[in-house]
Amino acid sequence: TDQETFDLAEGLGLTVYFDKMNFGDLPTRAASAYGDRTFSAMMYAKVVTVQLINMMGYDVLFQDVDMHWYKNPLEAFHEELSPLHDFDILFQDDGARSLRYAPFCANSGFYFVRHNPKTRYLFISLLLQSDQIIAHHSHQQVLSTMLTEHASLYGLKVKVLDTMDFPGGVNYHRRKYFSMFKDIREGNVTPWIFHMSWTHNKDNKLLYMKQMGQWHLNKQCENKNFQEIKESKGDITDLVPLCCSAEPLITCHYSDKPSVINCNDSPPIDKGGKPFWKD
Repeated sequence: TDQETFDLAEGLGLTVYFDKMNFGDLPTRAASAYGDRTFSAMMYAKVVTVQLINMMGYDVLFQDVDMHWYKNPLEAFHEELSPLHDFDILFQDDGARSLRYAPFCANSGFYFVRHNPKTRYLFISLLLQSDQIIAHHSHQQVLSTMLTEHASLYGLKVKVLDTMDFPGGVNYHRRKYFSMFKDIREGNVTPWIFHMSWTHNKDNKLLYMKQMGQWHLNKQCENKNFQEIKESKGDITDLVPLCCSAEPLITCHYSDKPSVINCNDSPPIDKGGKPFWKD
């Protein structure tokens, strides 16, 4: 949604497209808090990006960037013998059980859309009613309402994925799920993805991902745009050798959050937080 991100993504070898006409005026800075003006503006981009690709006749996997793949989730969605193949649209479970997200409680930060007439109509309808996102400060709330309507009236098949296979922030921040992360650490289970949702801001997301072994960006490229990296490291176009690490870059930050190494020497972040690791 901005030239800086386009340059970075292209430098990392990704196939990218920047729609300046639709996204040129969107903010480039991260939102300060959930539901603020920057957050609401970026929610518009979440509507248009999926609608355009769906309209062109393609399946779409939409995901936020605070995401780690343990396995390629497209394999789960494209497997014709899988029960998941019967659904038109599949979402990660948000974990919130409030009325505003009922009945599906779908997380709009990770979902897969099969191209067909039902999903095409859903996203055209969402685009035409995107003013509601501004009014409610939430893409997820408006999409949740439309999922219910289209499932009831038009037979849209909606699936919310098992949180053990597609875990997120609700699992990371609640102690009753901590055994899951111990199993992940020990290699006993391998979920498809992990989504660092339910987290206050970008800074905390990065710290948590670093101690979970989900961070592969070298320090010299952190929080820098493409131009800043070029100015500090010379006229380069391929950022992969400079910025990317094949092995996870693991550092401890908080003792009371799940981690792949013992972080008991770090402070807790939550009041009264107990260590994730037991000595």
